[in-house]
Amino acid sequence: MSHKKRAISTEQIHHPYQPPEGWSAHPVGVFKASTVLFKDTADLRQPRPRDGLSYRYGLHGTPTSYTLGARLATLEGAEHCLLTPSGLSAVTLVNLALLQPGDEVLLPDNVYGQNRWMAVDYLPRLGITHRFYDPLNAEALPLSEKTKLVWLEAAGSITLEFPDLLGLLGRCKAAGVLTALDNTWGAGIAFNAFEIAPGMGVDISVQALTKYQSGGADVLMGAVYTRDLALRNQLDNCHEHLGYGLGQNDVELVLRSLPTMELRYRAQDLTTRALAAWMQSRPEIAQVLHPALPGSPGHQHWLETSSAGAACLFSVVFKPQYTQKQVDAFIDALELFGIGYSWAGPMSLAVPYNMSQSRSLTMPIAAGPLVRFAIGLEAQADLRADLEQALESALG
Repeated sequence: MSHKKRAISTEQIHHPYQPPEGWSAHPVGVFKASTVLFKDTADLRQPRPRDGLSYRYGLHGTPTSYTLGARLATLEGAEHCLLTPSGLSAVTLVNLALLQPGDEVLLPDNVYGQNRWMAVDYLPRLGITHRFYDPLNAEALPLSEKTKLVWLEAAGSITLEFPDLLGLLGRCKAAGVLTALDNTWGAGIAFNAFEIAPGMGVDISVQALTKYQSGGADVLMGAVYTRDLALRNQLDNCHEHLGYGLGQNDVELVLRSLPTMELRYRAQDLTTRALAAWMQSRPEIAQVLHPALPGSPGHQHWLETSSAGAACLFSVVFKPQYTQKQVDAFIDALELFGIGYSWAGPMSLAVPYNMSQSRSLTMPIAAGPLVRFAIGLEAQADLRADLEQALESALG
């Protein structure tokens, strides 16, 4: 190599220092790159299999993101994991990769709102139809010859009904229809999506890594999992066409959070169950929605499939005599609960919802204003005291 003095800019790009071989540390190295360099032109032309081991371009992954994908696949009980920029983009990937003109997709009536509106507003432009179904009534699942994909969600978005997963999976497998589960709530901890019962599991699992896997309320990311190599390749082909990429510093944050994920899940789960049970005793409340509470819609299905965990969400329906204005005043009076979307971060959150705008079917939910709580990592006693003072000041 020439020792001729080079410009500062050149020297910074072509610096001779290379880290010594044998470097080893617990934290994963953060590899950020758009361009991936090849040894020579023959290496450049060598086909790169989609195996999570070969590198072609930074958009498709670096050792950092491949490490995260491998660890998440193990956590979820899958063989393959594709990372996406958000939970919604993971949902979009599944819909666009698996559906084509003339197909029909079925969605539970309590599905995540953005998946619902994609089916209503966007998929029809591609010639894809949809129907909603009652997730608590597997026998009424409206399968047809056009049905190519059935979405499942456990527990349901906002109202947290736990579906008859075993019954729904049985119907779909008998008909040869693919199933995709939004498993953000379960997070790979409450149950194994691919082995819900012997010989019974989903084809695809989707998660918003924004929630538990991040844990810090500071990262947007999603993941799509499967055990089927053909499905993985079909999803990966669409993934590449969509140009999904990740910032490796975000990947680093999720990797750093994974070791504490189960501890956080369990801690938030315990606090959530205690507060949900306490809210049942309050005279202002008509119904508390939480899968682990007897009487909550789908409780028996939760016992059958995922009694190992129940996440950090619960919703309450206020008695009809309370107006939305009064319930909003209750939320505004809370001191420890932020007002904002998402969940599984360190801060507890409270958000009001109008369910009449996002349901097509009759669901077993009491009439009245609804509030969803996402419980963070604050002390249970402090959160309970805050809920109590807000109820008394706004509704007392």
